[in-house]
Amino acid sequence: MDKVQSSGRGKKGSSGGAAERSAQRDPERTRASILAAATKEFAENGIGGARVDAIAERAGTNKRMLYHYFGDKEQLYLAVLEEAYIGIRTAEKSLHFSDVDPEQGVAELAMFTWRYFLDHPEFLSLLGTENLHRARWLRQSTRLKELHSNFIDKLAELLDRGKAKGLFRTDIDPLNVYLTIAALGYFYLSNQYTLATIFGRDLADGASLEAWKRHIVHVTLSSIRR
Repeated sequence: MDKVQSSGRGKKGSSGGAAERSAQRDPERTRASILAAATKEFAENGIGGARVDAIAERAGTNKRMLYHYFGDKEQLYLAVLEEAYIGIRTAEKSLHFSDVDPEQGVAELAMFTWRYFLDHPEFLSLLGTENLHRARWLRQSTRLKELHSNFIDKLAELLDRGKAKGLFRTDIDPLNVYLTIAALGYFYLSNQYTLATIFGRDLADGASLEAWKRHIVHVTLSSIRR
């Protein structure tokens, strides 16, 4: 029995050592693996239910390496939040507002946001978790404030071009425009199961999703046109 236990300890130590050697050879890859694993764990279980052991196992590393890169569970959660927001803001850079007609630009932003929410359900889950905690961790980030400021500035420029052409109302607020787009997409997807049950409609089928995308575009443009 003693020999079996000793052998088990040796294997565990060997596995942990291998993970650490791998991390030392490719620290960026290890960090990215931990972030990806943590994103799944936090999206599925929230910050309260997420377990560091589970994150390390998903990432194929050990807790010591996780603490080495991120300090503790809360700092890792904040890093996940930042990466989630950086992800959507980075993807939005593919939208070239300055190259398109103002109405087309607003429509493309609405469709992009809807598609991004569909493709990244983990983003919506993280938003839900952080709102339950009243943005306790998000408020600690200085990176995100700059990201959102730049995005709103670009949207404001697009709307100003529309105002100058007489297409849009002169009193519209770019933040309100974005909130309209995000709210229509977020509410639908975050509540699709309860809404489908209550109203007896399959809100997740392709036709319903496509119809809602068109609805978001229509409502958004209707709310800002002169």
